[in-house]
Amino acid sequence: MDISYINQIPMAACIVDVDGYVTAANALIKNVFVYEDISGSKFFTLTGVKRAELLTVNEKERVIEKNDRIFRLKTNENPKEDEDIVVFFDEATARYSYMTKVESDRAVIVYINIDNYDEFIASASEDSKRAVPAEVDSMLHNWADKFESPLVHMDEERYVMYTNQGRLDEMIEDNFSILDEVRSIEGQIDFPASISMGIGISTVNLRESSDLAEAALELALGRGGDQAVVKTDEGTHYYGGTMQTVEKVNRGKSRVIAHAMRALIKDADKVMVMGHKLPDMDSFGAAIGAYSICRFLEKETYIVLDKRNDSLDIIYEQAESTGDYEIIKPEKALKMVTRKTLLIIVDTNRPMLVESEELVAACRNRIIIDHHRMTEDSYHNASVAYIESYASSASELMAELMQHISQKRFINKFEAEAMLAGIMVDSNNFSGRTGVRTFEAASWLKRAGADTTEVKRFFQMSGEDLKIKARAIGNAEVTDQGIAFAVNNAGGANSQIINAQIADELLMIKGVIASFVLGFNDKGKTLVSARSLGDVNVQSLMEKLGGGGHFTSAAAQSDKDFDEVSAELHKLVKESLEKTIEIDDDSKIDAINRRDTLF
Repeated sequence: MDISYINQIPMAACIVDVDGYVTAANALIKNVFVYEDISGSKFFTLTGVKRAELLTVNEKERVIEKNDRIFRLKTNENPKEDEDIVVFFDEATARYSYMTKVESDRAVIVYINIDNYDEFIASASEDSKRAVPAEVDSMLHNWADKFESPLVHMDEERYVMYTNQGRLDEMIEDNFSILDEVRSIEGQIDFPASISMGIGISTVNLRESSDLAEAALELALGRGGDQAVVKTDEGTHYYGGTMQTVEKVNRGKSRVIAHAMRALIKDADKVMVMGHKLPDMDSFGAAIGAYSICRFLEKETYIVLDKRNDSLDIIYEQAESTGDYEIIKPEKALKMVTRKTLLIIVDTNRPMLVESEELVAACRNRIIIDHHRMTEDSYHNASVAYIESYASSASELMAELMQHISQKRFINKFEAEAMLAGIMVDSNNFSGRTGVRTFEAASWLKRAGADTTEVKRFFQMSGEDLKIKARAIGNAEVTDQGIAFAVNNAGGANSQIINAQIADELLMIKGVIASFVLGFNDKGKTLVSARSLGDVNVQSLMEKLGGGGHFTSAAAQSDKDFDEVSAELHKLVKESLEKTIEIDDDSKIDAINRRDTLF
């Protein structure tokens, strides 16, 4: 290539040969690099840009930063793979500085909510009712002042703060330390103080940013509070969420939901009740409960169910044998839908998990009854949504709603047993995620005729499944930090259920604080079940694997192969331990060394 002409170009330029080496450069190259003679140097070493990338920089912008200046790379027209490439360094420092400033100054709206405010007012002493909100208010104003952002007190429990992208980046770097500060408040109340934050930022306009902030706050509250959620035009990010959801004492919301539910059922021509794919005992129990409500209100009702796990066989067959329940396939349900058909979704709030997304789309009116934490893709357009992550199960929530639908007890013995089974399976026999309201719901079901001996029969499993559990538990590995890992190699339609049972039983081992069980189902998907005693937030870990759940009980499914998911899980657990486990100064080095050998 004739290189004489590059000295006539009014910007820094060089020639890169087919091996990626610089063969010539003009005098202006000194504006880019600290030395003029770059001939013979590898272009990738100088810039971090591979020669293959140079073939596309004219279509796909590529910039580098050198000498505190920014340069945009360009090449000669249509460079060829087997020819030398002329690279031009177009200085864009002023342009990118302006773009950075515009980006940094973009308006951000932050909505802040004091969690469980009504519960706090109802249970706190007179002194705490005044002192704790005042202390939260002071902390919030000091925090806002730190970032030079105005904070406005909207009402007793809610604030709005106005800031910009640059300050938001500082808050993220600070990991929203205000969450920890508020949680450290000591007051004479039954649960820790906490706040939720919804942050919205849009390139469209302020109204869009406000809408995003509202949606982010709703998501933070739906996930149990004590966290910050940032929503942008591109996606959603979560921060905090280290505290378990607090059970609500006030039953006002369940009463309002029950009345709204009753009105929607009365107005419908028919009702479809649907849970998640491959329903478990809670999903089926809650569906039976919803069916019972609709029958009491004299409405034509159907339970929509396609495929089921073997673990549901006993209770399903008993329901079928009574002849009291219309259980149909999604295909048939779709043909029956009209403009006035009501859909009740139980035990899930995510489109990817429902039995039939087509049925959801076909029904204009929807009710969601669920106890799982909300995620970015959760349904937000339901007519009525009763999503309470403090609850043990969807069956618990359904039992509460029943009591507000009518003072007359209208469920039969089988329905009471089905719902009690749902509570028991999701609370691991009342040993996890249980509050006062869980036991009250169980007590009400017992008075309705539930026989615990009959309920126990629903949980019977085959001898082969019992052997699978025993092998996985027997071969489980427990780390020095109390993390149990087990593998279910059986691989079958019931793997997800068996994995969950294994994870629950591993928590019974002395010293174990969290358990993770890997397996795969009959469709080749890799499964992970996770449980903890509260020291590890397994929900956040499973979300990173594409799943979700609760603070102490979560799961995930993945199309990745078993070994890849296993390696990713171990890495996530290790990172989580390094962030959350407090280590005494005297044993810090030994503990870190132990961690390094465990993973």
